Amino acid sequence: MRVLVIGSGGREHALVWKLAAESEVDTLWCVPGNDGMAPPVRRMELAATDLDGLVRFARDQRIDLTVVGPEAPLVAGLSDRFEAEGLAVVGPSAAAAQLEGSKVFAKEFMARHGIPTARFEVHRQEVSALESLQTGRFRFPVVIKADGLAAGKGVVIVQNLAQARLALAEMMEERIFGDAGDRVVLEEFLTGEEASVIVLSDGEHVLPLPPSQDHKQVFDGDRGPNTGGMGAYSDDRILPPGAMDRIRETILLPTIRGMAEEGHPFRGVLYAGLMLTEDGPRVLEYNVRFGDPETQAILPRLQGSLARTLELLTKGRLDRAPLEVDPRPAVCVVLASGGYPGAFPKGKAIRGLEMAGQMPGVTVFHAGTRLEGDRFVTTGGRVLGVTARGADLLDAITSAYEAANHIHFEGMHYRRDIGQKGLRRYR
Repeated sequence: MRVLVIGSGGREHALVWKLAAESEVDTLWCVPGNDGMAPPVRRMELAATDLDGLVRFARDQRIDLTVVGPEAPLVAGLSDRFEAEGLAVVGPSAAAAQLEGSKVFAKEFMARHGIPTARFEVHRQEVSALESLQTGRFRFPVVIKADGLAAGKGVVIVQNLAQARLALAEMMEERIFGDAGDRVVLEEFLTGEEASVIVLSDGEHVLPLPPSQDHKQVFDGDRGPNTGGMGAYSDDRILPPGAMDRIRETILLPTIRGMAEEGHPFRGVLYAGLMLTEDGPRVLEYNVRFGDPETQAILPRLQGSLARTLELLTKGRLDRAPLEVDPRPAVCVVLASGGYPGAFPKGKAIRGLEMAGQMPGVTVFHAGTRLEGDRFVTTGGRVLGVTARGADLLDAITSAYEAANHIHFEGMHYRRDIGQKGLRRYR
């Protein structure tokens, strides 16, 4: 099988790492990929948003299966273009990708189909949003979301009216998230513990992957601004007994059926970001692709052929998928550049990669690196994802942090509490 993965981050490195080990895959490309991806992975310098170039490349290389990593090309219609050329692709149509591409679409879709989520309002003007908050239609804290894609950073939790004014001004006047600030969603703040449930869907069947938990805020204890994700862990104990069945029946299947009813069958990877409240699971957000960094923690737990499973997805036969799950947990710790999620320097030399990667059960996924001569240097905000499996969650956490401690670059910072919430479930 000739396989193409589109994207360049840690998520895509994890995907090619998994696929490269599978006997069904004889040729593996990643476009554009990153310098941390070693042979047999082949790379081509082609932007993930170059739809014409990607279609032409897949056709010329006789690609049998394409897996789309980032959300932007999906929202732009890459899967539609591939399917029009008869090319098998894992990723929803542009219409179905609105579940991530528009927070407004997603919330209104959930309301139409009775999918449990937080109470919300949509506003096109800053003045009307402020009026809603001033008249007490929501109690603080309140969640404010920019409508469109914002690289995981378009969500702000405000504690009072002054913070709300600032957030709305930044989104709708200063346009810090670009066109995503055309509309905003005001949303009831939910309490509980977050969980990420990622499933594969062929438009009818759903195949849940192991649950995971992301750590969005930049600092320990879930403090500071949101980032693209500072780490994640995957452990079966994240969801209480019976919760996956409830999530499947009240959230996942209604989502897939609802999209089909509206004429946009969802075929690809559906990510449901959930809050586990006292009243049951509630949807915080949808993504329409593998999560990042969740993928780095999930894929090491998968047994069986991912390539074959994704091929079956494109053929509508996901119910025959060969995947199984390793019961051992996995933890991914993101090493970030100084200043991230704000402005950060680039070109900082990275030391200790070889020593960290040689530790048992540890894999280091590259996200924002470049090879200069014989050394790697930093190029992104999220630089590396240090991932480890363990006999239990504590073992995985310990191994991940021991490996992270071997790696150094100027300004490097990372959260030191990835997975700590999960340890409570072992007591």
